[in-house]
Amino acid sequence: MQNDRGRIGGRPTVVTPELLRAARDLLPDPEHSITSIARLLGVSPGTLYNHIPDLRELRASRPAALEGGRPSTPEKG
Repeated sequence: MQNDRGRIGGRPTVVTPELLRAARDLLPDPEHSITSIARLLGVSPGTLYNHIPDLRELRASRPAALEGGRPSTPEKG
């Protein structure tokens, strides 16, 4: 981020393409929570939410086989 005086400010980002790729690879696995993935990669969960816009969709679209065959929404009866 460069301002009008040519100075660069702000905190440097820790997110690299490799870190994002690793996070995306781990997200579909129900054994890993978002918090545990963030801890493993050395970032905060908020960093993952900020840099992976479709994070919630990736978690929600896990195949039923990975979820133990449970339905994704409870049935009303």
